[in-house]
Amino acid sequence: MRGNPGWNMSELRPDALGYRAGRSTSARVAVLASGRGTNLQALLDAEASGSLGKTRIVLVLSDRPQAKALERARQRGVEAVFLDPQPFPTREAYDEAVLNALRAREIGLVALAGFMRVLTPVLVRAFPDRILNIHPALLPSFPGLHAQRQALEHGVKVAGCTVHFVDEQVDHGPILLQAAVPVLEGDTEETLSARILAEEHRIYPQAVRLFAEGKIVVEGRKVRIVP
Repeated sequence: MRGNPGWNMSELRPDALGYRAGRSTSARVAVLASGRGTNLQALLDAEASGSLGKTRIVLVLSDRPQAKALERARQRGVEAVFLDPQPFPTREAYDEAVLNALRAREIGLVALAGFMRVLTPVLVRAFPDRILNIHPALLPSFPGLHAQRQALEHGVKVAGCTVHFVDEQVDHGPILLQAAVPVLEGDTEETLSARILAEEHRIYPQAVRLFAEGKIVVEGRKVRIVP
């Protein structure tokens, strides 16, 4: 572990992990990121503008020491932590360490922003309906890596992005928001990715705010947004 986590388990409230989608409360958000963190930046910008309401991003955690996302967090005064996977014998052991970090900071919502690790049940079960991910495809089409390339190779006319809750399968959980992006003649993976990314930056902050305002109800695979 690098940085100054400042954990104090004695300060945890008994209900710190009791949040469920649809329950009205403000949210302390942790963002997990492995790379450049453009979706993190969209969330930070939305918070700065007041678009996230009472939501506060209080932690950015990465599995890569040189992740641009950590620098973005530090520039905004958000705690940035590199948690090295190398000392941990298993993925589950690493996720247990991540979970300890989240609990110590009383996190209400986890937002994945290009976090290049598949979460294990250790983490997913501790935060049911409280982990969001954004994927550059209209799920359930084209899960996994290189979704934009998959879309082009398949010849679809419409691509897009999806904000969904994370469950124990990859890119599988209940869908919260989606945005469609037309596939243009002559599109490359790069040009399509850029247009999809612009929509990601638009809908991810929306999803986080809806969660924080208690406007999301998860019913099986269906997500309702209530007034």
